[in-house]
Amino acid sequence: MKSTLRILAVTLLALAGWQAVVTWGELPRFILPGPRLVFSTLWTSRALIAEHAIVTAIEVLLGLGLGAAAGFASAIALAASPLARSLLRPMLVFSQAIPVFALAPILTLWLGYGLWSKVAMALLIIYFPVTSAFFDALMRTPRGWLELAHVMNATPGRILWRVRVPAAMPGFASGLRLAAVYAPIGAIIGEWVGASQGLGYLMLLANGRAKIDLMFAALIVLAVLTLALHAAVDTACRRLWDG
Repeated sequence: MKSTLRILAVTLLALAGWQAVVTWGELPRFILPGPRLVFSTLWTSRALIAEHAIVTAIEVLLGLGLGAAAGFASAIALAASPLARSLLRPMLVFSQAIPVFALAPILTLWLGYGLWSKVAMALLIIYFPVTSAFFDALMRTPRGWLELAHVMNATPGRILWRVRVPAAMPGFASGLRLAAVYAPIGAIIGEWVGASQGLGYLMLLANGRAKIDLMFAALIVLAVLTLALHAAVDTACRRLWDG
């Protein structure tokens, strides 16, 4: 209850500050519309915004699911095989030297303007955080647990799946929490590069037509979508792995 009241108070304070900047600065609506106009547009254009929000949500959820699965499998391979670590870790680090945003035009060229180029962008932007967080947790298994498993003559495969993976799931959960925030960024960037649907496309369209109130309304919906996704992932992780 206190947390809800705190969030509500911060939101109201932010809206009041926003309105004060617009009023005192006498800013025109095509530069910074007031919150009243933005929420009015959000209501009157709710069907249009909802149509594009559904597309973005599908892209984000698919990217999050595929990226989490790829990160999980990669971390397992890195932890299980010294050869994989020697070959794949340098490649993973090198991949971060290339701005992921710069890959969006290439993905659009290869996969087209449809859904999958945005899913691939979301996947790429969350793959490294999930892999890194889970792999680090796998390599930090408590020494006592490993020694006990060796005393009981457990095979390396059983040690990995019965000891190291369960012990590392909180680390995987941390990676998923980061992924829930990053995945919408990847989808929106993909939509900015080339799309005919989605909140990113709608924001570009509204900006090009000087409908800044619609652009802000779409941005607010995107922020709410991201917060809801993070809250859902955080709740699931707490119940499954954080106790």
